[in-house]
Amino acid sequence: MSKLSLSFASCPYDRLNPIISGRVPIEGCDVNFFPLRPEELFPRVYATQDFDITELSASSHILTSLRGDAHYVGVPAFVSRVFRHGDIYIRTDRGIRSPEDLRGRIVGVPEYQMTAALWIRGLLSDEYGVKTSEIRWRNGGLQKPGRTERTPITLPPSIELKSIPADKSLSGMLADGEIDALITAVRPNCFTQKAPHVGRLFPDPRPAEEAYYRKTGLFPIMHMMGVRRSIAEAHPWLPGNILKACLQARNIALEEIKLTAMFYTMLPWLPDDVSRAEAVMGPNMWPYGANANSKELEAMLRWSFEQGLAPRLGTIEELFGPGLAEARWDTNHSP
Repeated sequence: MSKLSLSFASCPYDRLNPIISGRVPIEGCDVNFFPLRPEELFPRVYATQDFDITELSASSHILTSLRGDAHYVGVPAFVSRVFRHGDIYIRTDRGIRSPEDLRGRIVGVPEYQMTAALWIRGLLSDEYGVKTSEIRWRNGGLQKPGRTERTPITLPPSIELKSIPADKSLSGMLADGEIDALITAVRPNCFTQKAPHVGRLFPDPRPAEEAYYRKTGLFPIMHMMGVRRSIAEAHPWLPGNILKACLQARNIALEEIKLTAMFYTMLPWLPDDVSRAEAVMGPNMWPYGANANSKELEAMLRWSFEQGLAPRLGTIEELFGPGLAEARWDTNHSP
């Protein structure tokens, strides 16, 4: 039987590198890899569906799946996960000293639907009692003007979302004091350039993030893998084979990051960093599979509905290819 020739687009993460390099094949497939950052990839995924296998925004995938217009089925290989306490930037001259002080404030976000914003709004709501409707939201380009939502959204009247002027950026508006705070997955230029009166809500985010994990057990999911729905329907075995390959690749990355004779990443004290992460999260700090991540997925589904994105409260099974949500994939070894 001839192999499927498929395009594969994602960031070149260490947990995908064994697939990218060819050490781990996706059974039944010949893959042509496109290394792309989310800022370039996601508009192409959600506007023109340029790739067969692709990294997906978890928030946008929840939204489109429950809305009924998702062109991809999800694969529960969660290739991007990031704690987000450090991604809330504030004007330090506005009396904002705690998350509760964001009530009534004007807060920018590049895209309201982006997964980092979904998690931060969930954090504010669940941990600090700050409802999404209590903040005045502004969306637009982060470093330069012109960014829009990657897929259309319609919010309820209780949530205020307005686009910033077409000639302005959110980073510039925070530096100029035109907004009170900014939520973004990418550090704004005004922060890296040390603009006056710009800082982080959590100045030292790592202890706060470790405490959050110890309390909730949640490791925020940002992105997952997906496969074009029409191809998955024609080849029902494909989503499972993609997950199998991703699990094998992740296991290799977990082993390689623990090697001490040479380091696979440019971190001078990598063994200490790994030991600290394992002390908080355990040896399998990056689980795949829907069952192993049910707490995160259920929280995201609830937040998507509460925050006005999803039209209804969905289920985990609606996000993934047939059988992938129910299968008891071993989170430490390949199935």
